[in-house]
Amino acid sequence: MLKMFTTQLTGLFKRIEEKEEFAFEDGARLLAQAPVGDGSIYIFGGAEMKAVEFEALEGVEPLKSAKSLTLEQVDELSDADRVILFSRTSMDEAAMAVAVALQEKGIPFVAVSTVMEEAGAGDLTSLADVHIDLRLKKGLLPDDLGNRFGYPSSMAALYVYFGLKFTIDEILAEYFE
Repeated sequence: MLKMFTTQLTGLFKRIEEKEEFAFEDGARLLAQAPVGDGSIYIFGGAEMKAVEFEALEGVEPLKSAKSLTLEQVDELSDADRVILFSRTSMDEAAMAVAVALQEKGIPFVAVSTVMEEAGAGDLTSLADVHIDLRLKKGLLPDDLGNRFGYPSSMAALYVYFGLKFTIDEILAEYFE
């Protein structure tokens, strides 16, 4: 079972890398504007996506100028700040509330979530300046009844986080040379 999960997870990472290549670049450029200026990169992680927030703030290699974000803190942000939102789906209510508040305040942000087919004009993909699709609509493994399980949304989000972080670090290294 673990071998099959590993194979499926590797395939998921590869799909994200291939299909979201330009979004990684665009998102990293947008986020890198904060530390180059007088801003910070704020991170919002809903539910299991708190794992990404903790990695960015408390991990061995924290993201430069990163801070945690709640809906209540959006009013305190300046136009020099940038935000990255992580949620399971593009229709997550908590992430949507933050996204709407950010858009009203004019704060540029990147959203990372799985785009749901029923999503329309009122989801994270339409509100975010850059959206990265986690491409995880169902579990990775089949059971005996035809259902699927093994839904590694936080692992996919951490993969995207590291892709963004590496690119941001490269941009900042070039800028501060």
